[in-house]
Amino acid sequence: MGTFAAMSVRGKSQTRSRFRRPSAIPGFPLAFGYTLTYLGLIVLIPLGALVLRASSLGMMGLSGVISDERVLSALRISFGLSFAAALLNAIFGLVVAWVLVRYDFPGRKLVHAAVDLPFALPTAVAGIALAALYAPNGWIGQPLAAWGIKAAYTPLGIFIALVFVGLPFAVRTVEPLIVEIDREIEEVSATLGATRAQTLWRVVLPPLTPAILTGFALAFARAVGEYGSVIFIAGNIPYVSEIAPILIVIRLEEFNYAGATGIAVVMLAISFATLLVINLIQSWSRRRFGYV
Repeated sequence: MGTFAAMSVRGKSQTRSRFRRPSAIPGFPLAFGYTLTYLGLIVLIPLGALVLRASSLGMMGLSGVISDERVLSALRISFGLSFAAALLNAIFGLVVAWVLVRYDFPGRKLVHAAVDLPFALPTAVAGIALAALYAPNGWIGQPLAAWGIKAAYTPLGIFIALVFVGLPFAVRTVEPLIVEIDREIEEVSATLGATRAQTLWRVVLPPLTPAILTGFALAFARAVGEYGSVIFIAGNIPYVSEIAPILIVIRLEEFNYAGATGIAVVMLAISFATLLVINLIQSWSRRRFGYV
């Protein structure tokens, strides 16, 4: 009986495999080999060359680069403002995505296109436009100056530029999951006596949390490496509004290649550690709320 059952199962599996449609993607060995080759040529080899070039400094030389007050200030400004901009984008990106999905209003398609504009707009053009708008004599900078607020050529200007380039990541990451949320769930929550705040925190946000964290991570990564849209509005004042990517370019212009690669390796290590922590939190949130 056991032999007959085994033969029956084997026959079914063979029939299933015989009629299974062939995959459009090559087999695992070929696809996996192509993946490793592509990632190696595009990502791993350049990063490895960067680390190898910085290793010529030695531990003493690298610690000297890191301990420089100007470098520390640039790193603090870059990562601090990038974190703040990504956090703001995660919050308001959720609001923008919710409005675009749940409400129909005149000019909705134009708002959709405006969200994607930072993707298509050259960063240098964005930097010039932001600098012109937020300059002391600009359309927005002049009213702010009347209130004693200076945006351009300050850390506030850098923050505005980083919010601008990171917003699309926060919106487009959350938007597909909002589409999948059934409105009947919210109606059931209201029927059971939950307030709008309780429905938001206990029904709506849990399934969106992994996507919100993903959008935050993408916006943060985009902001850390931003250069073109910041250079015009930052003012590039050492210890005040000088970000790490600009300092790297300055070191290259001084032919200080070791110093430039040293700063780049420090940025790489901090970025990798930050994204690793965010991914761990994202994985925990998926397990916590039961979403794979």
